Amino acid sequence: MFASSTQSVPAVQVVPRHIAIIMDGNGRWAKKRLLPRVAGHKRGLDAVRDTVKTCIDLGVGYLTLFAFSTENWRRPADEVNFLMELFFVALDREVERLHQNNIQLRVIGARERFSAAIRQRIDAAEAKTAANSGLVLTIAADYGGRWDVLQAVNRLHAQGVAQIDEAGLAANLSMAYAPEPDLFIRTGGEQRISNFLLWQLAYAELYFTDLLWPDFGKEALEAALSSFRSRERRFGRTSEQLPQAHRRG
Repeated sequence: MFASSTQSVPAVQVVPRHIAIIMDGNGRWAKKRLLPRVAGHKRGLDAVRDTVKTCIDLGVGYLTLFAFSTENWRRPADEVNFLMELFFVALDREVERLHQNNIQLRVIGARERFSAAIRQRIDAAEAKTAANSGLVLTIAADYGGRWDVLQAVNRLHAQGVAQIDEAGLAANLSMAYAPEPDLFIRTGGEQRISNFLLWQLAYAELYFTDLLWPDFGKEALEAALSSFRSRERRFGRTSEQLPQAHRRG
């Protein structure tokens, strides 16, 4: 299991080991072009492909994308139905490409409200790519950070654990297989984390951009990484305690 940023000081790297992204703005992108919202979601898949490729080229080890939150079920029924269909189709069309590029696919979230057909596709996609050793691509779908913490606590209670500590809880979170994100990105102009990876983002660097997700490409990701490299990652320490190479200026 990976170390917690609140229990020990992680190694600071020029390229983040783990990037987490809220892909916001698909609907607004479509509305600006007088298109139905679903057109923005379709175009957003192109941005996903570009981001995955760029992460591989740069040597990022883990990429986590927030595709559908527990709160997104509140959206209009026709949009939710379309997103479910798009998810289903994407699993069918993209998994072979991911596999050929040595990408391991993981899906985190409750899943219970997905159709049986989607759950079967998820299981098959994860099984097909499980042995791949390249980028670990995680899709958060029907996911919420509070749900994640609660399900971890419930697991521990089911195991008979009476006194829960940080290490025990972290080991039962959905992303126990990955290091905590170094960089969090949100597109679309909103500046909040919206119930995404609440535990794991404790010491992530936050980056917000006004770009709508379908317009987010290689240059936009490189701008986020440039901002990341300019940050002084202290993890509770003072600037004077940092190695010279990690100080600003």
